[in-house]
Amino acid sequence: MDRLLLMRSFVTVANVGSFSGAAKLLSSSGSLVSRHVAELERQIGVRLVNRTARSVSLTEPGLRYAEFSARILEEIEAEDSTIAQRHDRAEGSLSIICPKWIGSLDLGDAIAAFSAAHPKIVVRFELGGMSDRTYDFLDSGFDVAFHTRDLRDSSVRLKKVSSLPFVLCASEEYLQRHGTLGHPNDIAARDCLVHVNDPVWRIGHGHASTLHKIRNVAFSSNSYIALQKAAVHGRGIALLPQRSAYDDLVSGALQVLLPELAVPDRPLYAIYGPGQDTPRKVTVFLDFLTQWFSSNPIAAITR
Repeated sequence: MDRLLLMRSFVTVANVGSFSGAAKLLSSSGSLVSRHVAELERQIGVRLVNRTARSVSLTEPGLRYAEFSARILEEIEAEDSTIAQRHDRAEGSLSIICPKWIGSLDLGDAIAAFSAAHPKIVVRFELGGMSDRTYDFLDSGFDVAFHTRDLRDSSVRLKKVSSLPFVLCASEEYLQRHGTLGHPNDIAARDCLVHVNDPVWRIGHGHASTLHKIRNVAFSSNSYIALQKAAVHGRGIALLPQRSAYDDLVSGALQVLLPELAVPDRPLYAIYGPGQDTPRKVTVFLDFLTQWFSSNPIAAITR
């Protein structure tokens, strides 16, 4: 039998002084409580109680073990209460992981703002090192992970936090040498700057959108920042997060291509552990980020 169950029955008997009285407190039967105490004595290998027709008294080892058992049960209840309270409060540690390019942009600002607004939550924020398996972040000790791809995995829960606008662009220098794009199909003949995890570009929205597998790769990287620098230096055309490229687009260092078609936004998803009993710190974090992105939209490009 479960040792804690036996200890609880024994402590109640020790406090009340009878099996029947303990049974009433435990909503059990006197015979079952008696069996619990007998089983505890068998497991320990020593008699804990003196049984008579009218009463139950503790032996010398029984007195000591009753004190020990009561202390253990109290500590367990106290720890259970502490953990339950922390679960229901926005405090404790919160571990977050995301791809490098996302964390280097808006998400990094949003998480920094969250940390400042909730000082009782100790944030651990790591960029990169994510597995292809959606749920691996849980096994690695993270509470929340971020992705920009649609996920279908029942082992995690998902919340859309925001949308990340992207833009197809190139430098004025490159466009003067090669001409602007008149049609999405013109991409095939141009030097392209490609993220290693984004080899297929979608241009346009809805039924009018087209997919373009990039074959003429002039420069590739796992960093959108590196691709942006290559684009500014005139190496080719790039599909970049608008937040990252915003200053260069406003200054004219980069020009928007095919503005009449535009590029679909990427969804920003937060994924976290399954089940309905989500820790309060996680729900507060997700609500904060959703509001932050809503309050900090990316300004339109006017050039």
